[in-house]
Amino acid sequence: MLTTVKPVPITKLIEGLRQMPEPAFTVTEPIRRFLQETPVDADSLAPYLTWDRQHYTRNLIDRTPLYELMAICWEVGQMSSVHNHRDQNCWMAVPIGRLQVENFHLVHQDIAQGSSRLEPLNTIEMNIAHPCAVDPSDPVHRVINPREFGERAVSLHVYSRPFDTCVVYSPEQGTCGEIQLHFTTEYGKAK
Repeated sequence: MLTTVKPVPITKLIEGLRQMPEPAFTVTEPIRRFLQETPVDADSLAPYLTWDRQHYTRNLIDRTPLYELMAICWEVGQMSSVHNHRDQNCWMAVPIGRLQVENFHLVHQDIAQGSSRLEPLNTIEMNIAHPCAVDPSDPVHRVINPREFGERAVSLHVYSRPFDTCVVYSPEQGTCGEIQLHFTTEYGKAK
């Protein structure tokens, strides 16, 4: 599935995000539509792509008080933990490969006790023509690069406000806990 819109350099995407008014980041559709209408040329991402066979990498591209933009690099078979985004909106686009997003409904959460209960909602596929927004009413999800897709993938993530912790969940064990988030690279440089 290819997009009929000509991909642009990452600098054009950043320029467009920096021109977005603050209200565009409080609802999901304006940024999702912008990502769909502004697919990023994969070659322009080269300075921000770092790969690790053990774990996906988080590579900061741009940050303002309104948003942060990162590239996440996924080897075949890698996936994130089930997690939330600290009540921030999230949009994802996939300029390289394709990925799945598994969404969950949070039935119960007790951080102090480390317990939670989730119900699966749906699974969607993201690719260059189909970016997505995390549903603010059910923001718990995980991203997967399934083995059967058979290729590396890169996702661009836009968060409505920068944040450095999130809650991770184990649907199988009914547990949850807060973790600190880290970048592999920042602005194209190793940390």
